Amino acid sequence: MEFLSDRSSKQRFITTYFAFIANGMLALSVGSLLPFIRDARGLNYAFAGLIVSLHSVGNFCSSFFSGILAASIGRKRSILLFDICFPVAYLLIIAGRGNFLIALAFLLTGLARGANSNYCNAVINELAPGKAWILNGLHAMFSVGAFLFPIILTLITKNDPARWVIACGFMLVMGILSFTLYAICPQGETNASVDQNGTEKTLDSDETNGKKTEPENKITDDIEIDKGFGFFKEKIFWITILTLFFYLCAEQGVIGWMVTYFTDTGFISKSLSQLTASILWIMMLTGRLLVAWASTRVDKRKLLPIMGIGIVFFFILLLFARSAALIVVCIMGFGFSMAGIYPTTVSFTGKLIRKYSLAWSFILTMASFGSILMPSIIGHIAENAGIYYGICSDAAAVVLDFICILALVRVSKET
Repeated sequence: MEFLSDRSSKQRFITTYFAFIANGMLALSVGSLLPFIRDARGLNYAFAGLIVSLHSVGNFCSSFFSGILAASIGRKRSILLFDICFPVAYLLIIAGRGNFLIALAFLLTGLARGANSNYCNAVINELAPGKAWILNGLHAMFSVGAFLFPIILTLITKNDPARWVIACGFMLVMGILSFTLYAICPQGETNASVDQNGTEKTLDSDETNGKKTEPENKITDDIEIDKGFGFFKEKIFWITILTLFFYLCAEQGVIGWMVTYFTDTGFISKSLSQLTASILWIMMLTGRLLVAWASTRVDKRKLLPIMGIGIVFFFILLLFARSAALIVVCIMGFGFSMAGIYPTTVSFTGKLIRKYSLAWSFILTMASFGSILMPSIIGHIAENAGIYYGICSDAAAVVLDFICILALVRVSKET
């Protein structure tokens, strides 16, 4: 591979791929460890929902500010500052006492996750600009980490729930390794610049040589870039936000609460409850690969509603499932169906994002509140009515997301 022709590039490549595996483990550890932490620390459902939401808050904040901080103090210092939150978070989970320290720990996990995601995507884009398969490989590493952690947790805890602390110790070591790799990894010559919003962008070869292939106010398809707020008047802008908002509500509700739901209801064994998270991510990885292939052959206006029907059907069926076999089938179907919804939805706004330079920032920011709000909503309902009804509340997000998908497809035909 030409882009790995020198030692520095190889080190950066290995560091980012390892960091993304660790980041996948970090993301899944939130939901997988929640029932253990809740029992060990005596947390109620409402507070458990709050700390899951705090993880999303941290992820959101670092995703937004890490690019700005990198422009101020340098990319390497920025990632080191955020990544130290990784091991510190697990140290607090292991040794911390009191709700404040637990809440702080979950916030720190989100801060580390978001910054790692930004950094790794930027580095891979610089190492191999235009090579989509390398970037897809990076995101596959996240999925690998995501389905590995529940398996590792199950192997560590076995029949002794008290051994969950050992799993936290494992993640503490992963955090230290991640931080060490970032510390010793050469930064390399960067071709990245930071735009006025603090978001890193990768420059192509002509730009780095002092030339620009397009006029400053043009992009490749001759659409003039508008730096105003005209996108607020576009129907597709608002429907896209709602579609992504309810999708993220459904996704984070399931990822954050699924293991706790099965553990507390006793519908399946505790060991299988942990493995449901691995099953979900294996199917999401499979679904993403299949949707990427199918999207070149099937109209996205047909593809997206099919995925929407899938998440509604399998989630509703999951709420009534009591046998282990049916529960596993529902999780597989739900994970497979939801895998391609986010990128396919974003693809409907391609022209809007290209035309308005600020549109994507607003879509991403406003939609992200779904992943922040839903875990707390589920927690509050579970505290008052029980975990079953807490999870049932996520069905509203799933159904509303399907309605928004249909509206998005309809509006896209009018534009």
